[in-house]
Amino acid sequence: MLADINQWFLALGAQYGVNPYIFGGIYVGAIPFFLLSIGWLVKRARAGRSTVLPTMLAGFFFVSAYLYLAIAGRNIPVWVWIFLAALVIYGAFSTIRDTRRKIREG
Repeated sequence: MLADINQWFLALGAQYGVNPYIFGGIYVGAIPFFLLSIGWLVKRARAGRSTVLPTMLAGFFFVSAYLYLAIAGRNIPVWVWIFLAALVIYGAFSTIRDTRRKIREG
């Protein structure tokens, strides 16, 4: 049964030109870098310094797996892009809200 699930998973990636394991590796691998960027952003904001670079890095790590999908993928259905856009917008909104709260707490 697990072999069948794995085969379906890999076939889905082949259909869209994306290796699901690479996508997942980028997605999970970017998490620590995203969190470090947010920590750096909060530290610089509390010190009254520029937060442009940590904000840009956090944004890059936040969307890095989707960048891979956009670059390597093909024939991605429109509904997937709409769903991903909704996820990114919600994630950005919640991250901004939480980061502002962390800065205020300092």
